[in-house]
Amino acid sequence: MSPYLCHLDPDCLRFEAGVIARRPDAVLLDRSYFYPGGGGQLSDRGTLQWKGGELRVERIETEGANAWHCLAEGETAPESGERVVANVDPAFRFLMSQLHTGLHVLNALVYQRFEGSLVTGVQMAADGTARIDFDLPAADNNALRALEPELNTLIGDGLPVNVLYLDAAALAREPGLLRSRSVAPPRQDDGMTRIIEIAGLDRQACGGTHLTKTSQSAPLRILKIENKGQHNRRIRIGLAA
Repeated sequence: MSPYLCHLDPDCLRFEAGVIARRPDAVLLDRSYFYPGGGGQLSDRGTLQWKGGELRVERIETEGANAWHCLAEGETAPESGERVVANVDPAFRFLMSQLHTGLHVLNALVYQRFEGSLVTGVQMAADGTARIDFDLPAADNNALRALEPELNTLIGDGLPVNVLYLDAAALAREPGLLRSRSVAPPRQDDGMTRIIEIAGLDRQACGGTHLTKTSQSAPLRILKIENKGQHNRRIRIGLAA
């Protein structure tokens, strides 16, 4: 896969683009800085401004290398060849980045304290909550709940969050970079894999959006811990008001 433009320039939230294909309720642009979603993170939202007015982009749907910008119900897509000014919703991007960064901190604590437990599922929600499932057949739920104070201490410490890229050989030398039992992050066309590093705490492969330091996030609360079958423990978290 080619690198997402939102990875190359995460601060670009407004850009011009051309419509190269359309459906009645979606458009394909010649370039886009919208995050298309993946790994349990919701896609970006935003607007498209053009000569016919302003359209709301509710989600991105991917088909191969194509990212369709899906419009709100009742809105009609511009014709191919039209120019638009696209705006990524900064509040929604920030919400997802807080949740995703916080999940990395929680994942790091569980991985370190519970013998390298792997993730079996993740889902973030628009209401500021998220769930993460771990392969933890013998864990004490109270021990998991007790991670909340340390989780928020690390968030408050303002640890830098960095992005780096590793080739397959480097990835193989550090097995802990791949934390999911079922899903591997896609490699780029050049064979490199994107790594998110929280300084002094954690490194793992990931394709989502993140903060630049942990203290940009609101505190997190562990809302609920559930047993999901013989192996899976589900931890539900939420951003504190």
